[in-house]
Amino acid sequence: MTAVKESSTQNHNKTANQLHCPVTYVMNKIGGHWKPIILYQLVNGPKRYSELRRAIPPITEKMLIQHLKQMEADNLVIRKAEAVVPPYVTYKLSEAGEELTPVMTAMVDWAVKDYQRTGVDFEMDED
Repeated sequence: MTAVKESSTQNHNKTANQLHCPVTYVMNKIGGHWKPIILYQLVNGPKRYSELRRAIPPITEKMLIQHLKQMEADNLVIRKAEAVVPPYVTYKLSEAGEELTPVMTAMVDWAVKDYQRTGVDFEMDED
């Protein structure tokens, strides 16, 4: 993961802005292309790393690992490493992550309605 220069103007402005805007705070936690998709995959329960990787085919391993580490640091997911042979890792939503479930559901509902408005066929995976 790339280290953020703590003294940078951009980092200062980002930090200061999130103190005044709840939307900025949320977007700093779940923003980007992959984090909401990962969170949505975990809404239905814990998944092993390999299950997440299969559920999100276009994501690279590097991006998945990076975002899972960031979300763990932000207390959105809990990582549990099983001490078995072969070892495996399970991810699940933390309490804070579970509180985002209505947000994720609202995003899905809005997407379906917007697709219907535009006349585009939308096929949802039933995961």
